[in-house]
Amino acid sequence: MAGDSSTDPLVVRLLDADTWPAFARLVEANGGVWGGCWCMGFHVKVGKGRTSQQNRAEKEQRVREGSTHAALVFGGDECLGWCQFGSSAELPEIKSRRRYEKDLVALPDWRITCFFTGKGLRKRGVAHAALSGALAEIARQGGGTVEGYPEETDGRAVSGSFLHTGPMAVFENHGFTRTRPISPHRWVVTLAVASG
Repeated sequence: MAGDSSTDPLVVRLLDADTWPAFARLVEANGGVWGGCWCMGFHVKVGKGRTSQQNRAEKEQRVREGSTHAALVFGGDECLGWCQFGSSAELPEIKSRRRYEKDLVALPDWRITCFFTGKGLRKRGVAHAALSGALAEIARQGGGTVEGYPEETDGRAVSGSFLHTGPMAVFENHGFTRTRPISPHRWVVTLAVASG
């Protein structure tokens, strides 16, 4: 029998064919995430001309092919949220692209692109656990330079939709350093992750 996810310890598992059903349940319970994105927005341009069903099918195909990566956070059998990560080639779509490319010296080895925690499941450390899991997997796969693109809240109230790239505090708590701003409140942050 599954435990109560509100009291179960948080466990990180990677997104793969075995965890896809739990991931899909969470996405479906939250309206497809960000208007039907299905966490495809950093893989391809989403929005006009793409349906939620198309995003879902393409995400599942990428999962089965092993060409998408996410650290899923579980409480018991329930997926509570995740952090998506991957190479620059796997996740080429960056928000604030013009500002990002203006001072770009070299593409990172890895990107941490988005976070999601289901409604009613927030304030439990899901984002921290997800980022820890992503960084552990990056280290296991050889490490390298990792970039994130978090939102700096500066003490202001921010809608969850603006925090889809993660809050600054989560990244800074894991040792990331601010590199440069790419919008009024969004930064490029970097971390060198050793192989291991």
